[in-house]
Amino acid sequence: MTQPLQEPTFLIMTALAGSPMHGYGVIQEVAALSDGRVKLRPGTLYGALDRLSEQGLVEVQHEEVVDGRLRRYYELTKDGERLLEAEVARLARNAQAARTRLKTRQAT
Repeated sequence: MTQPLQEPTFLIMTALAGSPMHGYGVIQEVAALSDGRVKLRPGTLYGALDRLSEQGLVEVQHEEVVDGRLRRYYELTKDGERLLEAEVARLARNAQAARTRLKTRQAT
């Protein structure tokens, strides 16, 4: 069984599920997805992207030079997509179990 994803990792992968993005775009998307709760710093993001890349979950789609700086665009791999889908299903099951318990509690 795979370990549950940490929230920042889950949000990074969710951001990349829509389309390839460069680092700053991922930082902005994670902030939007979390309603501003998760604010990734560049070092944290690129460390996570390196780890996810080593695990075969994300890959560099392409690179371009913008204002003299290299910009890498990352995307989910098929394995990354499968892992994210499994994590979404796990979270949905947990949320449903909590809803069921709360309804039972409220009925008493």
